[in-house]
Amino acid sequence: MTCSHLTPDELLALLDDLDIPSRTIDHPPVFTVAEAKQLRGTLPGGNCKSLFLKNKKGKMWLVVLPEDHRTNLIALADRLGTKRLSFASPERLQEYLGVIPGAVTPFAAANDVGGLVDLVVAAELLNEPVLNFHPLVNDRTTTISSADFLLFLNAIDHPPLLVATSEI
Repeated sequence: MTCSHLTPDELLALLDDLDIPSRTIDHPPVFTVAEAKQLRGTLPGGNCKSLFLKNKKGKMWLVVLPEDHRTNLIALADRLGTKRLSFASPERLQEYLGVIPGAVTPFAAANDVGGLVDLVVAAELLNEPVLNFHPLVNDRTTTISSADFLLFLNAIDHPPLLVATSEI
């Protein structure tokens, strides 16, 4: 499967086209939440992590959580009505979302034009005035409002399943 995926600049242009204000900062590449915390200082807003998961049958989910939430994959699988979840391979991540490990972001759902990846978002994140995500690369962070985050997801035909973190 060969696809053309959005570049970070194309993603930011898409946000502009949708009249979604954003602010992007550059920083050294980060691959973990711990690295991001060290580099960002006091970036205001909800800082998130994104997990790209699959089940044994190949069904895929992109799960967006507060960065410090410890996810119970068994409870999450139960909540999603599936059996066992595991992390998808870097190859699958690149093929379906067009990003590398460390750059997993809900913005990458824009690259899932086939609608094969379901989006799951921690409902608590929407209580944050602004949210911070990588714009398809892990050497930048883009901030948008939580309301505009939902607008973006709906505009790219990926309305999220909202789940309380207490359930997962």
